[in-house]
Amino acid sequence: MKHYTRPQVLVLSGLDPSGGAGIQADIQAITSIGCHPLPVVTCLTVQDTQNVLGADAVDPDLIRRQLDCVSEDAPIHAVKTGALGNAAIVEVLTEFLEQRPDIPLITDPVAKAAGGGDLADDNILTSMKTRLFPLAEMITPNGIELALLGQSDDPDEAARRLIENGCESVLATGGHGTGVRIINTLYDHSPTPMTWELERIGGEYHGTGCTLAAAIAAGRAQGLSARAAISQAQNYVHRTIQHALEVGKGQPVPDRGILWER
Repeated sequence: MKHYTRPQVLVLSGLDPSGGAGIQADIQAITSIGCHPLPVVTCLTVQDTQNVLGADAVDPDLIRRQLDCVSEDAPIHAVKTGALGNAAIVEVLTEFLEQRPDIPLITDPVAKAAGGGDLADDNILTSMKTRLFPLAEMITPNGIELALLGQSDDPDEAARRLIENGCESVLATGGHGTGVRIINTLYDHSPTPMTWELERIGGEYHGTGCTLAAAIAAGRAQGLSARAAISQAQNYVHRTIQHALEVGKGQPVPDRGILWER
């Protein structure tokens, strides 16, 4: 019998029992785009479609053993990270990635849930900024995360500071804005940032940031350029929102199980 292969994406993120965000969102998006996910859970959360109420990190040594085990067995074509639990897990991950500098890393620097609940403390944020971001091909903060990480309410200034501190590129996402169109902006070492504009389909949704970053990582695993991967991912997320699911009492959840045709 003939067996098939797909590009594979190692993904590290938290478990969301509502199924709206976190590692479930990553698994669904990566699979829908046409890749195979290699999931490692970093933290267990208490959350619903309205907010995060708590989170407990997984033992960093267990994560180290999982990373070593899966990487010895399976090829990894891209890596995507979400909520990372604590600074010790960030350190384990950076040690792993430093030995694999050719694998594209897409980092969603999850700091707060849409309802305001915390998913990262100051130690995690500092560790990500100093250790993880310099290894990432792209970080994908929303407006709140960009201001927090770049220490400025001016998106251009915040992104510039992050790049000066070692980020290769920053995709500032506009889904949490209020305009009639979503504007996503890619900052890198080019003199002028690149922007994409998409129709805003009312309100906010639970898990769109996870979905976008995971879809970008899947595109990079497929061999697309960073910009082509962003375009594909944005189109995919837009379609998942058009078919959003009412799961709980809070934000709708993108339907990542839709048939995706590139």
